[in-house]
Amino acid sequence: MCGGRGTRLGEGEKPLAAVAGRSMVDRALDALAASRVETAYAAVSLHAPRTRERLVARRDGSADDPDSEAVDLRVVDTPGDGYVADLRAALGAGPDAPALTLAVDLPLLDGPAVDAVLGAHAAADADALSVRVPAARKRELGASADAATRYDEADDGEASGGVDGDLVPAGINVVGALDGAGDEAVRATRDARLAVNVNRPGDRRLAERLLGGDGPEPLPTGGVDWLDATATREGGGRS
Repeated sequence: MCGGRGTRLGEGEKPLAAVAGRSMVDRALDALAASRVETAYAAVSLHAPRTRERLVARRDGSADDPDSEAVDLRVVDTPGDGYVADLRAALGAGPDAPALTLAVDLPLLDGPAVDAVLGAHAAADADALSVRVPAARKRELGASADAATRYDEADDGEASGGVDGDLVPAGINVVGALDGAGDEAVRATRDARLAVNVNRPGDRRLAERLLGGDGPEPLPTGGVDWLDATATREGGGRS
């Protein structure tokens, strides 16, 4: 998903904003190319015309970029009417459910982390997977945290999988049916690769420090450590 305006970042089209010298849209595609994902559908809107140009150039092999890794890339035009509307348009363009969805603002993501999310979905035996990060973890790292869902173990242990507190969507999920039918597994992690969404200038500075080895801790490598056992809830088609 790479069609947002990026107004909070304050630097034009968000997908083209550079993190450590490489645009976030290229970093996202590099992570998918390094995973077991074979085809990527890049959903772009009229709010991001230069991003579309970049995607087409990468798709057609005309981008002068020796750092790009190969992935079968399809460019999908969406209406730009919000995340859900654009997601519906993207999924209507060809990928069959369940489908991995990825926000462009996760510049720390890599191939092993993507594969770990796919593996978590397969292990959960659910139609959809929602990946969350504890809000406290984002504060610990110094990353911004917006919308959060409260999961109280005492009240909703089945839905939370034993994770107590505020959980923030990570921006990478597996989506099931568009009509919301089916069930959804909720998994939580402290992994910094999934915890840093670049929404504001401070987030970008944090991501660059982590990528440069100057962050509050080393970046994880390999698989993702999940905090909770797989838990499911009804109606998980549009995580």
